[in-house]
Amino acid sequence: MKARPTILKINPDNPQERLLRQVVDALEAGDLIGYPTDTGYALGCDLYNTKGIARLYQIKRRPLSKPFSFICADLKNISEYALVGNYAYKTMKRLLPGPYTFILEASRQVPKILQTKRNTVGIRVPNHPIALGLIALLGHPIISTGANLAGSLAESDPYEIAEMFKGHLSIVIDAGIIPPAPSSVISLIDDVPEVIREGQGDVSAFA
Repeated sequence: MKARPTILKINPDNPQERLLRQVVDALEAGDLIGYPTDTGYALGCDLYNTKGIARLYQIKRRPLSKPFSFICADLKNISEYALVGNYAYKTMKRLLPGPYTFILEASRQVPKILQTKRNTVGIRVPNHPIALGLIALLGHPIISTGANLAGSLAESDPYEIAEMFKGHLSIVIDAGIIPPAPSSVISLIDDVPEVIREGQGDVSAFA
C-alpha cells in the first residue's frame, strides 16, 4: 500500500518556523513535497537533488526537453542562477514577488537537467510567505511544477494532492484552498521582453 504523505497545517500569513524547518529537513533528505505558491499548489524538491528532479519528471510524465522552473527568494538570489541585464533587473524589481515566471539565460549554478537546449531557465519569486520561508531556511531554490498529473487540472485542495501523489511525496503543506491560476511567462533573454504565456499578472507593459 502506498504511504500517504504527512499533511502539515502551516499558517499561510505567518508561517511557524519549526514547521517550515520540518519541511526543509525533508527537502534536504531528497524528498518531494507539495507546497503553496501565489498561483496554486506546486510539487517541489531541492534544486540540487537530481534524483528528486528525475522523480518529478517521472511522476508528471514530462519530457526532459521541458525543464521545470524553480523559485528564488529575491532578485539577488535570481542573479546567482541567471544572467540578469539592466532591463531585466528593473522589470523584475518592479514586478516581484508576484505571479510571473521569467525566462533568463542560466548561470553555471543551475543543474543541466533544468536548462533548455539554449541554456535558459524559468525562475519565479512567488508572493507567498510559506514558499519564501522555505527557500530562506533551505538556502537555495526549490523546483516548482503544478500539483497535477499530465493532462489533468492542478488541484486546489492539499488533501486531494496528498491522495493523488501518495507514495511519491513525503509532506504536503496545508495552507488552505488555493485555486490554481498559472503565472504569466515572460522571456527577458538579451533584455528583449517577449510574453510566452499570459496568466496571472499584468503583461500590458510588454505589449
